[in-house]
Amino acid sequence: MERLLVLVRHGQSEWNLKNLFTGWKNPNLTEQGVEEAKAAGKQLKELGLSFDMAFTSDLTRAQNTLALIQEQLGQENLPVTKDQKLNERDYGDLTGMNKDEARKQFGEEQVHIWRRSYDVPPPGGESLKMTAERTLPYYKAEILPKVLEGNRVIVAAHGNSLRSIIMELEGLSEEEILQRELGTGKPVIYRLDENGKILSVEDLASA
Repeated sequence: MERLLVLVRHGQSEWNLKNLFTGWKNPNLTEQGVEEAKAAGKQLKELGLSFDMAFTSDLTRAQNTLALIQEQLGQENLPVTKDQKLNERDYGDLTGMNKDEARKQFGEEQVHIWRRSYDVPPPGGESLKMTAERTLPYYKAEILPKVLEGNRVIVAAHGNSLRSIIMELEGLSEEEILQRELGTGKPVIYRLDENGKILSVEDLASA
């Protein structure tokens, strides 16, 4: 029985391009983001992969990325579950602010702490730890059991919600997960054993 889990960060969004803190805001994909999503679908198809079900967040950029991947796979009718527990980390008061402007206003060190510490949230927002506290229970209750039943599952979501899942899957420390970069539109393919442990992992960002 194959236990397949593919995680893919959405393609470049309009706010990624403008270097803005995005969080729960809902910009769409750029032309580059659309092409990244299509390329992800083509890569998966070339590997001979297909899926039984999909999960995505409540945000347009992730949903559209998934839809473009489905088109490339010829799986437009794939059952899709959307849930805000897979949403990007909420950046609170930083949302919509240019990252360079934020550094000028709050200082380079403070912005770095907000962006790259595990448990220090920006004002009014979420830390990675807080993001994991909503994403991981959902992963364990809704996604992982489907994989362990033998379903081939794809999850299209966001840098930080996916980091939370990867931290659990790969057994990474708080420091290690903060160093983990996920390319936009670059699938990570996991094959798991009956206990949810990794048999193999392939990051298509390095393919």
